Amino acid sequence: MSVRIAHAVPEAAWCKSSYSTGGGGECLEVAAVPGAIMVRDSKRPEGDRLAIGTEAWADFVGLVAGR
Repeated sequence: MSVRIAHAVPEAAWCKSSYSTGGGGECLEVAAVPGAIMVRDSKRPEGDRLAIGTEAWADFVGLVAGR
């Protein structure tokens, strides 16, 4: 099942990884909103966005960080 959640996220809220060099073309940006983390493609900022619950995001970050 797919759920679309529309959040008005100010441009200043979006963060790109410090590892992004700008030349690879595979970078994501994230922004925190109440109750979720929004994810978008940095090449298509006006495109679709994915909302991930804060607990799921924390689990994901923990797995990536090896915790």
